[in-house]
Amino acid sequence: MEPEKFRELFSLLGTEVQKVIVGHADVIRKVLIAFLAGGHVLLEGVPGLGKTLLIKSLSRALGLSFKRVQFTPDLMPSDIIGTQVLTESDGRREFQFKKGPIFAQVVLADEINRATPKTQSAVLEAMEEKQVTVFGETYPLESPFMVLATQNPIELEGTYPLPEAQLDRFFFKLLVLSPSPQELGEILQRTTGAGLQEAGQVLPNNGAEVIAEMKHLLRQVIIAPPLEDYVVRLVHATHPAANKGGGIAEVREYLRFGSSPRGAQAIILGAKGNALVEGRVHVSYEDVEAVIYPALRHRLILNFQAEAENVGGDQILAALIKKVPRD
Repeated sequence: MEPEKFRELFSLLGTEVQKVIVGHADVIRKVLIAFLAGGHVLLEGVPGLGKTLLIKSLSRALGLSFKRVQFTPDLMPSDIIGTQVLTESDGRREFQFKKGPIFAQVVLADEINRATPKTQSAVLEAMEEKQVTVFGETYPLESPFMVLATQNPIELEGTYPLPEAQLDRFFFKLLVLSPSPQELGEILQRTTGAGLQEAGQVLPNNGAEVIAEMKHLLRQVIIAPPLEDYVVRLVHATHPAANKGGGIAEVREYLRFGSSPRGAQAIILGAKGNALVEGRVHVSYEDVEAVIYPALRHRLILNFQAEAENVGGDQILAALIKKVPRD
């Protein structure tokens, strides 16, 4: 696939989703980049901002199968993965595997932090290995496969914070903000009239092949060694141990742990996707800085001092970007 074709398809997909979704252009762009980089996305925002509709519209535009799982405290792992069911055929009884909603190409894990850690961990193998194991039997998931999870940042009662191991498996964490007055007016015009708009399918019926080509092209984008070195230094600087006796004060004071290597991988792949969308086949510093926040904000583990002083991961990342030299 040529870079021009990639950019054209990417633009068509974004435009189709925005026929339904008002605003959130940057969120849509980064969800698509994460998808084409082979990652999963965590969307954080208060209820009613269109997170579910965004994901549903995206799957429709891509022409992929879609399933939604509403996470609740009583949800069991088998409700997500599936279970063995006793069936009778020709007088014989046998167990057959009944697939759960995880067997879709785009899976929405709605309000994921409402389920218990045991149920949350049920999607770990699927996210990382693209397969699930039930009673010792392994079942591959259909490709392409993406999990988009949502969580509510303001309602803490009856929720279970996602374990660090599961947070790390999300390629990006994106913040879905409230609409501006102009956007709210547009939302009302679109949703309170007689007809409701739906996203159409952009990719052909053999969309999986086109997606595979787009994913392959993304990984072929060139990144120069100095840029790779900048990403390495940036991620290394998130570790408090790397800042003992000097370095970045915000990291020493407010972080317990820094980013894993997955954070560096997400920055580089995200920057490659951003470069292609901008019409380039090589990564620039601007591409890297465009994806630092979504790639690292959920991988920084804050200490008690940060919580007491209401210091967030984005503030620490802003200090990192300012203080880690490009050269």
